[in-house]
Amino acid sequence: MRRPGPLFSVEFFPPRDPAGERRLWRCVRELEPLAPVFASVTYGAGGSTRERTVQTTARLREQTTLCTVAHLAAVGHSVAELRHALSWYAATGVRNLLLVRGDPPGDPGGEWPAHPQGLTHAAELVALARTLGDFCVGVAAFPHGHPRSPDAASDLAHLVRKIRAGADFAVAQLFFDVEAFLRLRDRLDGQGCDVPLLPGVMPMTTPKVLRKAVELSGVRGEPEQARALRRYADDPAAFRAAGLDAAVRLCARLLDEGVPALHFYSLNTTAATRHVLDALGIGTRPTTAPPLRLEAERV
Repeated sequence: MRRPGPLFSVEFFPPRDPAGERRLWRCVRELEPLAPVFASVTYGAGGSTRERTVQTTARLREQTTLCTVAHLAAVGHSVAELRHALSWYAATGVRNLLLVRGDPPGDPGGEWPAHPQGLTHAAELVALARTLGDFCVGVAAFPHGHPRSPDAASDLAHLVRKIRAGADFAVAQLFFDVEAFLRLRDRLDGQGCDVPLLPGVMPMTTPKVLRKAVELSGVRGEPEQARALRRYADDPAAFRAAGLDAAVRLCARLLDEGVPALHFYSLNTTAATRHVLDALGIGTRPTTAPPLRLEAERV
């Protein structure tokens, strides 16, 4: 089946309360007709949303047409617990995973707590998953470098290890410079790692979203986009308009550079993601782009 427009995927987080549940499913139903290539569900710091992640993934799989990707983090879990989670996913038909080491609970920038019977690197979790099921495995990539990596070479080495352990694709954490993403893609190619690298996109619609994006990206210093948006800090409408325009321009450049799909961090809302999709013509015109050549459910 041909998909409308350039390919995209979307990320949701498990709802915390009934109001959040309603908001999530409204967002799901509004984006589902646009045929995202997959929808993923996040896993809270320290495994704090484990049960809600499992429940939300199962409901997406059972009640929608979306291809689902479940997140699983190594942090805070023993190998036995990770085996149990992976075996449960396999038994219930979940074939697509995004595997990460995960942030420590409370403070993402705090000391990483190694479980005495656990794993210390995402590559180990990828290798474990490969022994337990026929999964399509995604991993995280960091165009600005992981905040805990001492330098770009070390960060690239970690990513290469994850791919060589069996990852089928990688999703890039937020970034503010297209060139940073393209450099990472070129460096991966140079290492012989020929897997899809999807750029993570989150429109900066409020100062709060911008601050969180800067924190998550691992970028050093204040990015140019943040400086440009700061002038609108006292004008919410102008800030949102400028942030959406920046996201559209970033995505258009990425599509021109041949990325296989755009991955949207939705924050469980529709308006910003839909604005960018509409501006790019996604869902309104046929595409000649090939599907992602991944395993299992063809994420």
